[in-house]
Amino acid sequence: MTIEPDAAPPARRTYSFLGPAGTFTEAALAQVPEARDQTWRPVRNVGEALADVVEGRSDAAMIAIENSVDGGVSTTQDALATVPGLRIVGEYLVPVEFVLVAKPGIALEDVSVIAAHPVAYAQCLNWLTERLPAHAHIPAASNVAAAVGIVEGVIDADAAIAPPGIRNVYDLDLLAEKIGDNPNAVTRFVLVSRTTAPPAPTGADKTSLIVELPEDHPGALLELLEQFATRGINLSLLASRPIGDALGRYRFVIDADGHISDERMADALLGLRRFSPRVLFLGSYPRADRAINRYPERYSDDVFVEARDWLRGLMSGEPED
Repeated sequence: MTIEPDAAPPARRTYSFLGPAGTFTEAALAQVPEARDQTWRPVRNVGEALADVVEGRSDAAMIAIENSVDGGVSTTQDALATVPGLRIVGEYLVPVEFVLVAKPGIALEDVSVIAAHPVAYAQCLNWLTERLPAHAHIPAASNVAAAVGIVEGVIDADAAIAPPGIRNVYDLDLLAEKIGDNPNAVTRFVLVSRTTAPPAPTGADKTSLIVELPEDHPGALLELLEQFATRGINLSLLASRPIGDALGRYRFVIDADGHISDERMADALLGLRRFSPRVLFLGSYPRADRAINRYPERYSDDVFVEARDWLRGLMSGEPED
């Protein structure tokens, strides 16, 4: 009897995320089924996360790309435009909730100085003004850094604004929860890997691109947008970012409803390629909300296929019906 050797266990995958533990980015990574029970690598910024992927230290990185209150995350958009060899393979939504925490023994009425990331502070300002009108603010590098700072005594503050998950990591008392001014605030995260083939279409997909205008002239942006409008493609994001080589030069970050394998999307990408000096395909991937893409019937795949067959027939001399 031949005894087969035991198969080697599958290699563990590594995922980079903006750390330390307790951040919104970690909460987004927790939504990825294939990342469970794998190695999670905390990093300090988006550049480090993407460098991990490009240089092979991580298989993928979770990064924030858009916030429903503050708009696009410019550092992420600029990094995706300038770091080659990356592909978005998924998106995830995390509700933005904030809590006010303090070291044990501190009560809400004792708070006069609050540590917080400037964005988090701005999103909680109405609550703070109403409940703690005489407070002062000390800026922190991140939402978690504010809490860590008061735990370690390196920030001279009484309390900190932080994500709800912070209390799973540090010994902190909860002074107040849901202190954000906008209860519907959401941050959109994307999972980025090295360049790979897009996942199969699901019917509820999104395609992300970065496109440069060929030159600055009246109607240039309209010409770009027409590549989508004339093919029945809805845009869920259109943001401009300076290219940086001269004043007035911009690239456009675009999210379009649909998948690259859709006939209408493929046709739009061909149009963009003819029009623009640089089209960066970031990926086609399932939408986080799983909303089915809707479009007029005249833009269905069958219509595009029939039109190409009709043109081939004309060129080959086939008689028309």
